[in-house]
Amino acid sequence: MKFTLGWLKEHLDTEASLDDICRTLTMIGLEVDGVVDRGARLAGFTVARVIAATPHPNADRLKVCTVDLGDHEVQVVCGAPNAREGLVGVFAPPGTYIPGSDFTLKDAEIRGVKSEGMLCSERELELSDSHDGIIELSADSPIGAPYAKIAGLDDPIIEVGLTPNRGDCAGVRGIARDLAAAGLGALKRAPGWDHAVPAAFESPVKVRIDLP
Repeated sequence: MKFTLGWLKEHLDTEASLDDICRTLTMIGLEVDGVVDRGARLAGFTVARVIAATPHPNADRLKVCTVDLGDHEVQVVCGAPNAREGLVGVFAPPGTYIPGSDFTLKDAEIRGVKSEGMLCSERELELSDSHDGIIELSADSPIGAPYAKIAGLDDPIIEVGLTPNRGDCAGVRGIARDLAAAGLGALKRAPGWDHAVPAAFESPVKVRIDLP
């Protein structure tokens, strides 16, 4: 059974951390098999705008880009064919772990020109196998914002191993009910309950009681 933390919180009113939720799930017999938290893995990546892209003085296929990060600007040497003025993409500063390439980014000097970070492709973020160019975002994307948040990748996915006797937890509401019973929050009203039809109707079955 897989569900996101956001989906769970549609049914469970709780301020508990992800770790507390996972610990409680395992404690009440719903063993957590794994958690995928892409938001944490992509925490260092932000939205950035290329405000200038000029040819590298010592390399035909490279460009020197001035990149706006919202509160300051940096210089990035980039070899992507789509690097151009006005492009909004994803930036990684020095110190960021690049999961798709399995290395930690450092300040570099490329062909004699300083590079203070990286403009990233989808493959470098493990979003796809595409490595033809840097990620292109909508022009109105908020500069400086965490990329994982604006891309909807900041909602952790929890996987629970269900045993055959726990069919009641084959849905996220059943899991929320168990967590609420364990004291980890309050179960919210189910969507649509406020507009439910009252359970009152005339019974078609007639009952007669004959007293002795």
